[in-house]
Amino acid sequence: MASGIGVNDEIVDIFQSLKLSKKIRYFIAKMNDDLTEVVVEKTGERDETWDSFVDNLPDDDCRYAVFDYEFDAGEGQRNKLIFVVWCPDTARIKPKMLYTSTKDAVKKKLVGVSCELQATDDSEVSNDAAYALA
Repeated sequence: MASGIGVNDEIVDIFQSLKLSKKIRYFIAKMNDDLTEVVVEKTGERDETWDSFVDNLPDDDCRYAVFDYEFDAGEGQRNKLIFVVWCPDTARIKPKMLYTSTKDAVKKKLVGVSCELQATDDSEVSNDAAYALA
């Protein structure tokens, strides 16, 4: 909590639901209006795709997310939990700094995340970029 911003316990609960019971495909988290806590903003149904997830990221504000990425590696179906830090170039400076300095506190609560994707534009959060991580 280097930035002084906490992580709401609901994030851990939603993450466990995603990881263990596979009830959702992803969740997106943001900082609350007071900039005191990271809270869940949206969850995605199990049948949603990477592209529909990306469509839910704002064009001009930062977000955290975890996506249960399924892919075929030639040996059958596999999945990886990808932690996404979305800080678009068009976002204001203060949110970028706050999201970057709070990232480790959020990630620490998400035990079992396989890889991390930091993105600043659409090309860095493409399906190809996610597949390359997996």
